[in-house]
Amino acid sequence: MMNFKDLARKRYSVRNYLSTPVEKEKIIEVVEAALLAPSAVNFQPWKFVVVTEPALLTQLQGCYHRDWFKSAPACIVAIGDHDKGWHRPTDGKDYTDIDVAIAIDHLMMAATELDLGTCWICHFNVDACASLFNLPENFEPIALIPIGYPSVANGPEKKRRAIEASLCWNRFEE
Repeated sequence: MMNFKDLARKRYSVRNYLSTPVEKEKIIEVVEAALLAPSAVNFQPWKFVVVTEPALLTQLQGCYHRDWFKSAPACIVAIGDHDKGWHRPTDGKDYTDIDVAIAIDHLMMAATELDLGTCWICHFNVDACASLFNLPENFEPIALIPIGYPSVANGPEKKRRAIEASLCWNRFEE
């Protein structure tokens, strides 16, 4: 088992997968990790649809037109339930997207630990995806997460800002 920083360094956005199917037990394990994520008031406003059927994957690929997406043997659709999410009383801010994002991060880190690759896709046709799964109005597809075995062992070197560019002590500084 990897320590957290090593795991975070290892995770990258995989954009080319082997055709090897992902074992159902591993899919369940990564979704179980997502379910451990914290959420506002512990409302857990999420659903995860795992797509492995080839015909349905082809339809889902119509929601995101990138050739590399077609190489993933599975995709997890992360869905938020805006009726179930917590809304901050002072201004009505809906925390559903934030809660689902935290769960997705847990899912992706668990996948990395199992030597699976993932990529967080937010720029897709949300309406077509919602229609594909007949989602009620309060449910929104938040992200598509292709998942599979990466075609290469290691991803590119991560480029990150220095800590001084992101960390402030006791007051905000631009």
